[in-house]
Amino acid sequence: MTKLNERSKQIRRDTYVLSKSNGGYHYGGSFSCVEILIALFDHVMTPEDKFVLSKGHGCWPFYVLLQEKGYQPRLSGHPERDIHNGVESTTGSLGHGLPFGIGMAFAKKFKGEPGRVFVLMGDGETQEGTTWESLLIGTKFCADEMRCLNNLVVIVDDNRIQGSNFISDTLHSTQYLDSVAFNIGWSVRNVDGHDVAKITDAINRPPSKQIEHTRTPLLIIAETIKGKGVSFMEGQPKWHAKWPNDEEEQLLLEELQ
Repeated sequence: MTKLNERSKQIRRDTYVLSKSNGGYHYGGSFSCVEILIALFDHVMTPEDKFVLSKGHGCWPFYVLLQEKGYQPRLSGHPERDIHNGVESTTGSLGHGLPFGIGMAFAKKFKGEPGRVFVLMGDGETQEGTTWESLLIGTKFCADEMRCLNNLVVIVDDNRIQGSNFISDTLHSTQYLDSVAFNIGWSVRNVDGHDVAKITDAINRPPSKQIEHTRTPLLIIAETIKGKGVSFMEGQPKWHAKWPNDEEEQLLLEELQ
């Protein structure tokens, strides 16, 4: 798994400082998706694109990157819709972000608008029925060039831990996600979710006609570590929702230098 570079450490430091000063937490899920957000905001997205943070509890690095671009989103525990500040939809109730993204991608197709729609999900969300319904809807119109959702990119933050437990101990919904999605018509890629270059390449690399569907939405399963970058948080379910004490905070800041 990729080591953290200075950009990744800086975003994590800023995430911690911003969240602590505004009553936030959810550090495990925030730190697992940092490189995915860096890839999107630093290397991929254009002004025509839209982004939905379906795993709304991972909002603090999202806020940091929005602030870097001059936006002033409301700093609440989950994103609240404010399109003028880069927040396209209110999220927090898991399983809703992918349906939002499907609708936005359809709207772009019907209106003939440029740009793509990106949705970042948590792996726990894949237990929701709305996820599987949306996967089916996503490829329903693939035969129609004017309505095929090849403008949709869905990224799953696959850290294998949900709110209070391991995915495999609850409902291992990601185990067959890639094969099921591929079999119903999605283009699918698996990637190291802490390698910005590989994430960027997976999003932008043209599909191979031999091994991938063409003119279809893209699903990227990004393998990550919950709490990545902080030794006592990594792979620990309890850091889904917990504040560090003074000693832990000192170690966190030392490790992210």
